Amino acid sequence: MTIIEIAKMAGVSRTTVSRYLNNGYVSAEKADRIRAVIESTGYQPSRQARMLRTKRTNLVGVIIPKLNSDSISREIDGISAVLSKAGYEIILANTNNKEQEEITYLKLFAANGSVDAVILIGTIWTQEHEEILKDYPLPVVVLGQKCQVCSCVYFEDYQAAKQQGEILTRTGRRIGYIGVTERDEAAGHNRRMGFLDAMHEAGIEVPPEAFVETGFKTQSGYEAAKRLIEQYPHPDSIFCATDNIAAGAMVYLREQGYRIPEDVQITGIGDSEKGRVVTPRLTTVHYFYRTSGKETARLLLGRLSGIKAETASVHMGCKLIEGASVRNP
Repeated sequence: MTIIEIAKMAGVSRTTVSRYLNNGYVSAEKADRIRAVIESTGYQPSRQARMLRTKRTNLVGVIIPKLNSDSISREIDGISAVLSKAGYEIILANTNNKEQEEITYLKLFAANGSVDAVILIGTIWTQEHEEILKDYPLPVVVLGQKCQVCSCVYFEDYQAAKQQGEILTRTGRRIGYIGVTERDEAAGHNRRMGFLDAMHEAGIEVPPEAFVETGFKTQSGYEAAKRLIEQYPHPDSIFCATDNIAAGAMVYLREQGYRIPEDVQITGIGDSEKGRVVTPRLTTVHYFYRTSGKETARLLLGRLSGIKAETASVHMGCKLIEGASVRNP
């Protein structure tokens, strides 16, 4: 099916069909006839031809750390909802939590002209990230990490962790911490700092053996809880940097005969599906992941339109979700 055939079937000129496809002015009556033909034939305009005319691909590259993540899927849903309305499609590039792969995809998208812009859902932030994004040739927005060199949307990781730490200190004194690498500025460093400040304000000393670093998976939380109990026996509270970690830790604790929250209270961050279905329900912090995806897409569209060329940042709020995994004061 070609544009000429569409014109013949609709009883209009080829130029009229071209104007319709490129959002130019077409009378309502002719537009209805063209639309009816397109819907009945399933015609799709050639992407290559459109690229030659407009010098745009109408594609946005979205670099993600992993596919099987509740938070990432919600962010992508928000991104897609806004971009699709603006006529853009997305290409996902999965890095499997390898920060060097983020650099590789950033260079690839910039070099081969396959996309008009890039969204990076960042994990570990490095000097190399700073350098490549400082003079990046395409519009780019970072989601999940705060940065100075380009537009970004980021979460209140410090305050969320401090809030959870304060909840644990209401009835806990021997408190353990299971977190992720501090090379991850948001989920690692900022959450650890929030936790430590909550402990300091409560006058609680947390020894080095009470800290365990692990990955993001539920199994990682299980294994980290085992290490924590071995090196810091009988904690009365455990702070977990994510809901996945907390869910895994809860499984291990129950296997060892600990009652939650009577013997050990536990908190997470993220308000994931796992945190909502574990027993008892996890006390956590809700991040507005889908909304953050929408805000990221809106920032990007502003850059693409040329209306908002300056670097901008959006600071997302959070909301405490009190479950039954902590003790009442």
